[in-house]
Amino acid sequence: MNRTAFVCTSIAALALLGAAAMVTIAGPLDPPAGPVTSTYKTLTEVEPRIAINATNTPGDADSLFKITQPGSYYLTGNITGVVGKRGIEIAASGVTIDLMGFDLSGIPGMGAFDGVSATVSNLTNITVRNGSVRAWGDEGVDLGTFSSINSAVIDVRASNNTDNGILTGSFSTITGCTAYQNAGNGISTFSGSTISNCTASQNTANGISALNGSTITGCTAFNNTGNGISTSDACTITGCTAYQNTGNGISTFSGSTISNCTASFNNGNGISAFQGCTISNCTAQFNTRDGIRVISDCLVLANACSFNGNGGDGAGIHATGSDNRIEGNNCINNDRGIDVDAAGNIIIKNTCSGNTIDWTIVANNVVGPILDRRAPASAAINGFSAPSSLGSTDPNANFSY
Repeated sequence: MNRTAFVCTSIAALALLGAAAMVTIAGPLDPPAGPVTSTYKTLTEVEPRIAINATNTPGDADSLFKITQPGSYYLTGNITGVVGKRGIEIAASGVTIDLMGFDLSGIPGMGAFDGVSATVSNLTNITVRNGSVRAWGDEGVDLGTFSSINSAVIDVRASNNTDNGILTGSFSTITGCTAYQNAGNGISTFSGSTISNCTASQNTANGISALNGSTITGCTAFNNTGNGISTSDACTITGCTAYQNTGNGISTFSGSTISNCTASFNNGNGISAFQGCTISNCTAQFNTRDGIRVISDCLVLANACSFNGNGGDGAGIHATGSDNRIEGNNCINNDRGIDVDAAGNIIIKNTCSGNTIDWTIVANNVVGPILDRRAPASAAINGFSAPSSLGSTDPNANFSY
């Protein structure tokens, strides 16, 4: 076969293969029976939520917008307040509002009206998320005044509101929020709630406040006029920081647990607990009064307390009542290291150094031996073993060093 014939034969073969492939992938020539319909999604299917606007959510005499039916709602732009009206009023359960990153801003002289608020008692399952709420005449977000239950506030920034920045009812979740320069509490919730990964700073009352049975995790309270973090009974506070607050850094009542927290440079006590609490693995330093103060029935375990009482009257750890167990703490450079005012406590395995006075303990307490090891107690060590320089084999001994 000559060259020209070979090339022509090859082209013909390729054409046949291409035709076969087209036959293989082509659809049927006859359309299915019935009317022709669109294969595109409707606007409702693309965005199945409801826009907050004058058509969908018209306001009334005291609100710019009002939601009266359950559903998922979203903002399409910023909201500016007017005198005598809330920004968004919620009057139904089962409502989720996505602020879509937009700003709800109040105006001077508008009166005691919230940016977002639930206005019917005992609503449930309300969520407000992802936006800025500032300068309203009352709360920024208010899901608490009318006791909304099982609600959530997520990724909201609340600032310069005339009352609380964020307020929720019982059994609620507040996550990833910030509250700055509000005239009430920064963040406040009722019983059985969870506050996590939030920051509250420069608020006029407490930074973060929670009622009975709540959990506060991974939060920061900075430079608030009241307490940094304040709770009532049976709460858990873990992994939090309270810094430079005018009141106590962290304050709780009875039956609470405070762990792995830092409380520094507060004008009151670093950590204050009433009765039956556990305070463990915390750092309290440079507080004007006591680093850790408890009243009675508390376990104070493995905390580091230093440079407290810098106003001239404060202890690393101060127990004012009885039945406390103070164990394994390190108290350094305080006005007083460990101060116990009442009988009936147990004080073991603690260490103190550099305090004006290391130990101030009244009579009739159970105290492990206290050894003064402030003088150099060991020779230089360079190797794999050395004799004990503790001066005691008692496992419950306390040491000044």
